[in-house]
Amino acid sequence: MPTPVKELRQEWTAREAQAEALIPLIGSLYRDNNVVTSIHGRSLINKSAIDILKLHRFARQIDEIELPIADTLTFVKALDALDLGAASLDIAQLIYKFKESDFASPEDFLRAELAEIVGKKGADERTATDVVLYGFGRIGRLVARILIEKAGGGSGANLRAVVVRKGGEDDLVKRASLLRRDSVHGAFNGTIVVDKDNNTIQANGTLIQFIYANDPAAIDYTQYGIKDAVVVDNTGRWRDEAGLSQHLSSKGVSRVLLTAPGKGNLKNVVYGINNDMITDEDSIITAASCTTNAITPVLKAINDEYGVEHGHVETVHSYTNDQNLIDNFHKGDRRGRSAALNMVLTETGAAQAVAKALPEMAGKLTGNSIRVPTPDVSMAILNLTLAKETTKEELNKYLRKMSLNSPLRKQIDFISSPEVVSTDFVGSRRAGIVDGLATIVNGNHAVLYVWYDNEFGYSCQVVRILEDMAKVHAPAFPEKV
Repeated sequence: MPTPVKELRQEWTAREAQAEALIPLIGSLYRDNNVVTSIHGRSLINKSAIDILKLHRFARQIDEIELPIADTLTFVKALDALDLGAASLDIAQLIYKFKESDFASPEDFLRAELAEIVGKKGADERTATDVVLYGFGRIGRLVARILIEKAGGGSGANLRAVVVRKGGEDDLVKRASLLRRDSVHGAFNGTIVVDKDNNTIQANGTLIQFIYANDPAAIDYTQYGIKDAVVVDNTGRWRDEAGLSQHLSSKGVSRVLLTAPGKGNLKNVVYGINNDMITDEDSIITAASCTTNAITPVLKAINDEYGVEHGHVETVHSYTNDQNLIDNFHKGDRRGRSAALNMVLTETGAAQAVAKALPEMAGKLTGNSIRVPTPDVSMAILNLTLAKETTKEELNKYLRKMSLNSPLRKQIDFISSPEVVSTDFVGSRRAGIVDGLATIVNGNHAVLYVWYDNEFGYSCQVVRILEDMAKVHAPAFPEKV
């Protein structure tokens, strides 16, 4: 018998009230204790009551039932009473682990599970690292948004400055406007204050110095109180060691991160795959491309379980600023034709670049790309010959598991909806999202469709590398996924 409408409304109102009760507790843990809380890797920070309820609904993909918000409220209240030190806590995973344990109460379980940070009241052993964004284009502004969002108590990667070439008298105001409003990603979540006299922008309490310069080697960052900074070069102007080393000649810079594939012997890192190769001696690291970041985690997962003998990668990629809006001269083939009117066949180095992060894929992949008239969100089609046979159901079940409960869950997402289209993935924080309903399997031949926000998803990967370089990842609990 259906539940009466009145009861449904009362149940919803009660759950909404519990979500609202969570908000100040989550905020207090974040501000006072440097504790970041999440539900299956999806952050609870600065979320509305409805957002929190949606995250609890999402949990049914793992446990086949919705995560009870009452359980989360009980756990977060217990956490708030423990005077915790800095940490990243997955509340859903902690709840599941508690239910499988022999502890009588959440309080006893949490005190034992989080023993190393209990009673440390916001103590943070991390050393804050200064960050400079060299360039303020699509990726630069999104990286800025993410860093501002994660600023917390200031013990992580701290955005201190942005370097650009001055475009006119109103340059700072226009830069602030581009940070405040975005045609694809929407409005900035917070407040922005412009100080033209001091060339600064204050965004949600983060003070960002704007520096106008043409020569990356001639900037003295120390005069702005910046030292041992990581420069994130998102201009794409220099991609080899010689060019990027110019940043290291500036006072106050210790390391460089390139938001593009590097040339020569530079390390191309895909976070989650080969970030363990980053050492203290590396002064220049590159974050590969958005496509390489999207497909490499999925290819690793497939290769680990089924083996990949060979394959072809076709990317259907949104147009970029490198293309012309209307037909005009372009040094590249076909890219001179109007990006807004045409599908443009072009090359991609992503298939070959996978091998730099995943050496076992060397020589196994070919690739091509079609640029299409959309501003953001792309798709990679992986046409693979596997070492062993499988089925669509088995392959999808495996990839869904990898997206929800594996070390690659921050890189791989999974969806099985018959109605999703590209705009549904704007703002995804995963490197790539497997579209399960589109999967095709015939024996040992598989075709996978992987969506990716080539701007925001990639920017999240860049920030993860940046945090790794700076060693500002907080301890995460539970320790084992």
